Amino acid sequence: MKFTVRHVKRLIAKAHYQTRKRWIKWPLILVCLGVLCLTALYVSVYLGAFGHLPNKAELRSIKQEQSTQILDKDGVLIGKYYIYDRQPLKFQDFPKHLLEALVATEDIRFYEHEGIDNTSLLRVFFKSVLLQDDAAGGGSTITLQLAKNLFGRDNYPIFGIVVNKFKESVIAKRLEDIYSKEEILTLYLNTVPFSDNTYGIESASRKFFNKSAKELTINEAATLVGTLKANHYYNPRINTERCQQRRNVVLNQMQKYGYLNQDSLNIYRSEPVKLNYRSFSHDVGLAPYFRAEVKRELAKILDSIPSPLGRPYNLYKDGLIVHTTLDAKMQNYAEEAMKEHLSKLQASFEKSYGKQSPWINNRSLIDAAVKNTGRYKNLKRQGLTDQQIEDSLNVKRKIELFRWEGDTVKTISVIDSIKHFTKFLNTGMIAIEPTTGKVRTYVGGIDFRYFKYDHVSQSERQVGSTFKPFVYTAAIDSGMEPCTYYPVSEITYTNYNNWTPKNSGGIEADSLSKYSLKLALSQSVNTIAVKVLNDIGISSVISMAERMGISTKLPKEPSIALGTAAIKLKDIAGAFATYTNESKWVKPYYITKIEDRYGNVLCEFEPTVAKKKAFKNYTRQVLLEMMKETVNSGTASRLRSTYGLTNAMAGKTGTTQDNKDGWFIGITPNLTTVTWVGNDNHSIGFRTTSLGQGANTALPIFAKFYQKLNNDSSFDVLTKSKFEYPWKQVIEDLDCEPVKAENFFERLFKRKKERNSFK
Repeated sequence: MKFTVRHVKRLIAKAHYQTRKRWIKWPLILVCLGVLCLTALYVSVYLGAFGHLPNKAELRSIKQEQSTQILDKDGVLIGKYYIYDRQPLKFQDFPKHLLEALVATEDIRFYEHEGIDNTSLLRVFFKSVLLQDDAAGGGSTITLQLAKNLFGRDNYPIFGIVVNKFKESVIAKRLEDIYSKEEILTLYLNTVPFSDNTYGIESASRKFFNKSAKELTINEAATLVGTLKANHYYNPRINTERCQQRRNVVLNQMQKYGYLNQDSLNIYRSEPVKLNYRSFSHDVGLAPYFRAEVKRELAKILDSIPSPLGRPYNLYKDGLIVHTTLDAKMQNYAEEAMKEHLSKLQASFEKSYGKQSPWINNRSLIDAAVKNTGRYKNLKRQGLTDQQIEDSLNVKRKIELFRWEGDTVKTISVIDSIKHFTKFLNTGMIAIEPTTGKVRTYVGGIDFRYFKYDHVSQSERQVGSTFKPFVYTAAIDSGMEPCTYYPVSEITYTNYNNWTPKNSGGIEADSLSKYSLKLALSQSVNTIAVKVLNDIGISSVISMAERMGISTKLPKEPSIALGTAAIKLKDIAGAFATYTNESKWVKPYYITKIEDRYGNVLCEFEPTVAKKKAFKNYTRQVLLEMMKETVNSGTASRLRSTYGLTNAMAGKTGTTQDNKDGWFIGITPNLTTVTWVGNDNHSIGFRTTSLGQGANTALPIFAKFYQKLNNDSSFDVLTKSKFEYPWKQVIEDLDCEPVKAENFFERLFKRKKERNSFK
């Protein structure tokens, strides 16, 4: 068979055709399979295979979601719990230029599509996916963004982004069926997240410009709209220059679509971003630690209260009204007093160390702090070596830092930031009504934004000499006379590892004097507290502390007389309330009543007060008189001399070993207050006792607090109240010389006796 040139050409053409058919056929098959798979996936999402999708009835209820309000004892609003703060604006409240900036930047065909912009999706597919054009823009509409903002995204092991996009498209379509375009814009602007964990245009406007959204200028509106692309990356507070560049993009979009003329654009672009920042987040405002503790309590309470819908109430959406025990005005005074004192004490603390500060020079201390951070633990879980982790933590970046003189943003490493935060002293303060346990003030730390750890309800610190009243209460209640005398001299207890308790504050170690119990307590004499404990027995003291409401397991060691036990502030407050509450301890509590959004009472709470007295009334009056002496002439006498307080007061100071904890407990007829100051790192104490003693660290907060109360006549009932007059027998039994000399034979035989074993 002969092949001509024509035959050859025909065979070649046929081969090319067959090859071309194959190259077209298989891609088409693959595309069809892909479309079928995506369709099947979409149908499964629509039918709820990947989780419940809100139906139209549920979507209509979005308008009804409300934040939970937290009220003080007088009904003053002190905070809210919310996902999206429900103080929404109406559509007519939005400035025209705000809506124009939003639509021009986020969704120019918003008024034309029905939730999904097919034109934009095709543009994204061909330009972004096929042509790799980064300038193609996104395909997400305002309605799709609203769906994501309202319901979030779930994590799926495969096809996560596709599944979430499908879910959002279904929700977006349903939203468009239910709401008008104006209503969708209203929902969007009232719920969209802005920088600094801020939700809704009104909250963002008040935070960044200290004005209502109604008053936003074109530049301010463009600034906030610009942050929506990436609210942390374009945060105007942290990244002003970057934010301004993004704002100008928004202005360009407004000009491009006819909302601005060229001259106006030039003027607005030349203006810098000017903020008037004021934070309203959960982390700031009045009593943030208290609000966080109330939130923890509510989580337990609401689980047991079914709503009319048959499910537990939602703290963030159901508009509950929580009535608390806090006194907002008193809380404000407490926070002011804390800040005034701690800011100065911090400066003295740092100055005392000078160049020898442990947060700079103690490598092992910093290494331990670094290893305790979530960042280090996360890198360790990823399998990085210690050197790789150190290299990573030494990379410098912009970090916001707390300072008493004003927060700042610096370019430093994580390790540098740890050193910075490690140096700060922290504090805890709680004031309760002693007859009920109602918490009137609650300061859990110096700044909730940076120091989340609550030193009132979470922290347990050694209580130092504030434990001594438990010892003396047990002694008096067991029958020891108030005018019992003990020598001040130090004793070595050979049966207890040759332990030798020592005194501080200038008390002579080898003094030949004997102190009465009243003087020993008011001057906080360590040696005598241990001797009293030895005489009445450790078990008796522990039993007394338990009857006074201390639930912490106390060590059966003689050192507890000096406060080596670690106890929570709120438990100490409840125990010391016994001295003004007929010898009965109380449990501090925060919530009095919870109502639904319509004012219906869901539950109420009553005080928890001990049914039995912890000790005799005689004992209570004796101890109260002793602690009055602590204020009048003892370790807390600066309340009178330095701060000029003339109120009826009793109290007790406390300082732990190496000056790591400073305490003061202030007792007035209608208020029991506990304050603590120290460093969160237990390795860091004050360099000197004069600086670190409770009278210098914790007492001034109480003193300044009471000065403010005294200057406010609305607290006269509290500040001008008087203690009950003590029984005649109590006065007579305390009427003795505070000091008397110890003779030779007493010293000889007493010291031999004191070397006996502890009981």
